[in-house]
Amino acid sequence: MNSPEPASLATEEIDYESLPPDAPLHCQLMAGAFAGIMEHSVMFPIDALKTRIQSATGSMSTGMLAQISKISTMEGSLALWKGVQSVILGAGPAHAVYFATYEFTKSQLIDRRDYQTHQPLKTALSGTAATVAADFLMNPFDTIKQRMQLNTVTPMHRVAKGIYQREGLAAFYYSYPTTIVMNIPFAAMNFVIYESSTKIFNPGNVYNPLVHCLCGGISGAACAAITTPLDCIKTVLQVRGSESVSHEILRKADTFTKATKAIYELRGLKGFQRGLKPRIIANMPATAISWTAYECAKHFLLG
Repeated sequence: MNSPEPASLATEEIDYESLPPDAPLHCQLMAGAFAGIMEHSVMFPIDALKTRIQSATGSMSTGMLAQISKISTMEGSLALWKGVQSVILGAGPAHAVYFATYEFTKSQLIDRRDYQTHQPLKTALSGTAATVAADFLMNPFDTIKQRMQLNTVTPMHRVAKGIYQREGLAAFYYSYPTTIVMNIPFAAMNFVIYESSTKIFNPGNVYNPLVHCLCGGISGAACAAITTPLDCIKTVLQVRGSESVSHEILRKADTFTKATKAIYELRGLKGFQRGLKPRIIANMPATAISWTAYECAKHFLLG
């Protein structure tokens, strides 16, 4: 293939909302992996708090800071970091697949001549394909992470082995259908809101970390709020076999329907909003970090 003319190349390089359609696969994978690790590790303690709130049988009415202080005092300063190794181990490969699938699908759906135009439907479809592929890889690691967040001192490999021996391989994927149902709208809205907001705040498509961070935060907060009820159901499915889950109806909740009924029976409609505040607080900066890290990696890898 002939090298593009300098003017053409300059035109492509200012499009920082997505990688060029002919960007090397290794750049896509590296940028995605970097974004995923940064996103999940930085806000992990807030995610751990959200998991505890959603899986608790009783009420947790105190403020977030008070809860974090109580957990740290009673269980140690690293209590809310339990399970971080699992999410880091899975987040790199999963997000590499996530962004690479997104870029590939988008390049197939959008004509090269229209690549810099606003294409919300095709962007949403690309995000959908990305999350289906990435969540299949990430779901077992996320299940292990959720179990470890519930005050376990067992090493990650033993947690994984215990789940497999007691509940079988299917236990790692009980929550996969719910995760997909939740993450498809999350991913679709994430890409659409992010790219739409960058059209407003960054019409010149220049590399601007502050704008990428702002647009990522807007996207993360909106998506987190809308999908919280499904996240509550996912948490029940993932922690059902944990020793800290004592309520029988929660332990038997191995399908979407059973988990939904269990939450409603125990907590009513309010049960589907458990963890809303920490989920928004975690996802807003996490998504901002993810997009900023991704754009940063693209900038230096392709610069």
